[in-house]
Amino acid sequence: MQIIVEKKRCPENHVCPSIRVCPAGAIIQKGFAAPTIDEDKCIKCKKCVRYCPMGAIQAV
Repeated sequence: MQIIVEKKRCPENHVCPSIRVCPAGAIIQKGFAAPTIDEDKCIKCKKCVRYCPMGAIQAV
């Protein structure tokens, strides 16, 4: 399983709210751009997937 960010679903106009629920600090965002997932830090808990209001963060 991998956690990805579907950029088409991310509005890229705010700080990603899922950043604050990631217990591993694996979500990185520069400015308001779509966030990225640091695979080395990600523990695959899927909290970010459940928390993303736009469904942009997905487990595949």
